[in-house]
Amino acid sequence: MTEPVPAQQRTEHLTLPRTAPRPPGVVLHTVDLTEHTRLLGEVAPALKELSVEAARIREGEIAKPVREIAPLSLRVHELAMKCTRQVHDLSVSQYPALKDGADNLALLAGACSQISLAATLCNLAIHHRTEILLYEDADPTPATSRDQLRRAGVEMQQAATTYRAVARRLSRRLASFSARAEDRQLIAEAQRPSPQKAPSTPPVLAARRRG
Repeated sequence: MTEPVPAQQRTEHLTLPRTAPRPPGVVLHTVDLTEHTRLLGEVAPALKELSVEAARIREGEIAKPVREIAPLSLRVHELAMKCTRQVHDLSVSQYPALKDGADNLALLAGACSQISLAATLCNLAIHHRTEILLYEDADPTPATSRDQLRRAGVEMQQAATTYRAVARRLSRRLASFSARAEDRQLIAEAQRPSPQKAPSTPPVLAARRRG
């Protein structure tokens, strides 16, 4: 769970400059970082619940793989999509300009890929358990599917650790007056236009002028 942020501090933090440094053609948006902190904090418990469900299915015989595993796979896929959307929203916001914002965003992108991989592994668990219906030399036991579910659980647990850490860091910065002041300064500095360099004279023209 992340620490609650007093209403006054939340309001103060949301008065950050509305723009941040951006490459040409990319528009950055101001997002409610308090709300995003709440969303980040919800991911780790959801992943824990899903990994427990994967372990429960793995311990069984998986006699009806589609019926048993598909609901889990759908939930993991939905969470992966939700997390990917959040990473996108943060990436086009003021968040990367904050202290360690870009690094934390990279961590979240990696965690998203782990959640997506877990969803794929759940689908593979269904496939490996039903191969016996298609191929004579397929594994008639649930061993391979169990291993896929085990790997899915590992990926989700690792992603949960990342989400828990990033949510805690952002929550602490939102609750700190000095950190908020530092972030405002970083955004202000980042949004300043880059100094325009004077066009250089091509070497050929420079030689002609000297001549």
